[in-house]
Amino acid sequence: MAIFLRGHERRKDGKTNTYWSLVENRRCAGGRVVQRHVLYLGKLTPAQELSWEKTAAQLGDKPRAGEALPGLAGEGELQRQEAAAIVVHLKQFRIERPRQWGACWVALRVWNLLKLSEFWSHRLPPSREGTRWLNVLITLVIYRLIDPGSEWRLHRQWYEQSALGDLLGEDFGLAAKDNLYRCLDRLVKHREELFRYLRGRWQDEFGAKFDVLLYDLTSTYFESDPPFPEGDKRRFGYSRDKRFDCVQVVIALIVTPEGYPLAYEVLSGNTSDKTTLKRFLEKIEKLYGKANRVWVMDRGIPTEEVILEMQQADPQIRYLVGTPKGRLTKLEAELLKLPWQQARPSVRVKLLPKDKELYVFVESQDRLKKERAMRLRKLRALIKRLRELQTFKKPLTRDDLLVAVGQAKEQAGRAFGLLDIQWPQEGQEVNATTFTFRLALGRYRQWYRREGRYLLRTNLTETDPKLLWEYYLQLVAIEAAFKNLKDDLQIRPIFHQKEDRIEAHIFVAYLAYCLHVTLQAKLRQVAGGLTPRTLLEKFATMQMMDVFFPTEEPGKELLFQRYTQPEKDHQMLLAQLGWQLPEPPPPKISVKGELLD
Repeated sequence: MAIFLRGHERRKDGKTNTYWSLVENRRCAGGRVVQRHVLYLGKLTPAQELSWEKTAAQLGDKPRAGEALPGLAGEGELQRQEAAAIVVHLKQFRIERPRQWGACWVALRVWNLLKLSEFWSHRLPPSREGTRWLNVLITLVIYRLIDPGSEWRLHRQWYEQSALGDLLGEDFGLAAKDNLYRCLDRLVKHREELFRYLRGRWQDEFGAKFDVLLYDLTSTYFESDPPFPEGDKRRFGYSRDKRFDCVQVVIALIVTPEGYPLAYEVLSGNTSDKTTLKRFLEKIEKLYGKANRVWVMDRGIPTEEVILEMQQADPQIRYLVGTPKGRLTKLEAELLKLPWQQARPSVRVKLLPKDKELYVFVESQDRLKKERAMRLRKLRALIKRLRELQTFKKPLTRDDLLVAVGQAKEQAGRAFGLLDIQWPQEGQEVNATTFTFRLALGRYRQWYRREGRYLLRTNLTETDPKLLWEYYLQLVAIEAAFKNLKDDLQIRPIFHQKEDRIEAHIFVAYLAYCLHVTLQAKLRQVAGGLTPRTLLEKFATMQMMDVFFPTEEPGKELLFQRYTQPEKDHQMLLAQLGWQLPEPPPPKISVKGELLD
């Protein structure tokens, strides 16, 4: 049975375009011949026309009368004598290798929106053996964005199950383990150049501003055993993941209120929060100059020494920082005398000028409700667990109790400090008499009184307090960045043992986060309620597959690589984003399973 190409002319935007389909002639009752649509091909570019001509020449078959039409002729220009025809057997066609295409295409589209290939092309030239390091990097980053995991999983599973190789024009050899690891070794030295480049791209594409910068730290741990070489950044330290039994590194990150990550640095795991800020301020000034910017930080990061240096700098470095609870206690008497001012419907403030600074005491009803609900939830869970330990079925020793309560403390966080606990003596049996607890009313009242209230400190003495509160609220952007790095992009677990590979792993996660933020900014322009993760998941349903049609010449097949047609949701999103799906690739010839060039 034979099929042939047929062109359909359509007018769009004042232009006439020809769209091609694979169709079959079917003879019906009475001798009437009708055509059945087999496969939609889309538009054929001049390059694809040449490919068709080459395909026809390689097949070398002449069509049987009435079974095939010329491969490249339009409906109005059938030139049967001048073009070759490709005769295939419809009933024997088969579909192979369905693979995820849509999310890969979206991610690659965002990569191109940032023009990252322009940045990397001369920094990652191909190897002498022909390995295109740029495409290896694209693979590492898009994998981290779409479906993060280990390099081993990328090599053994993910790459073959995705259509990224098809989009990049690469075969499976690109994802060889050695390629992935060797590419990692080429990246980190370009980090600061990349920071400057991305800043310009976000500014050009979205009008991003960098006059308010948010600074914070997080940590990521390793389930590997010390000791490590002298100078290795993996060290024990304060763990924000509550894994004090594991070595870690500290990551310092600067983002804008919109979430654009301006810079980051990997620090030793035992680095104190208070020792990082000064060097990072100097780093940003070196990269971008001494601009008129505002630094927003959470409490505990700037020391009094650093704050003094920011005040005395020329020009003065402007800051807004959270203030530890201890300073609130010291200023409480002065603050009580001051009147409340309404900053927004659910937020009121008290302003206390002091020593060339302004202290802003904020009460937020929204934060109060959230914090009280969280406190009550954790306190109830803690009390429930302690009562279970009082009446545990199996007798507990004092040591067993200490371990179990330690675990409960980790879950309860600061709510644990609201209880006074009486512990059993050494050798005593654990029961409701020897092990008791009660609410510490004094500490509880103090917590209750301070929930939803914050003391901010700034040298922006003339700034509207409404704006100051907005600045501080924007710290949630950096919290979201860390959450995305740790959860969505799975910066952890880290399977590398070499320190430089660890830093490269974090660098790839940073690049993936840059794609995430860029897609987020694009969605804000056209579909504000949609998240990057949701968009990627929607387009992940679009598959690519290989469609093989045997020809009349034994051993030769015609291969079409086609993605599934977009559904209504896809079409709507594409229209909102102003994106068009690419034309399907030209057909190929397969001879006994091997593709011809």
